Amino acid sequence: MAPAPGRRSGRPGRLGGMATLARPTRGRVIAGVCAAIADRFHWSRFLVRLIFVVSIVLPGPQFVLYIVLWILIPKRK
Repeated sequence: MAPAPGRRSGRPGRLGGMATLARPTRGRVIAGVCAAIADRFHWSRFLVRLIFVVSIVLPGPQFVLYIVLWILIPKRK
């Protein structure tokens, strides 16, 4: 039976059956931003990290965006 809307299901990082964006306390490399994004969208953590590292060589604010997300995404409890 599914939990009521707004109630936590039995799995960490999930709210009402939908994954929430929260940095994990385990399995992270630096701050857990890539792991949080991968967990939220059910992607491979390795793939998200690889895309981020490859994007660093492209011009743009990727590093600044990472720092901002580090500050904005809460830690998983």
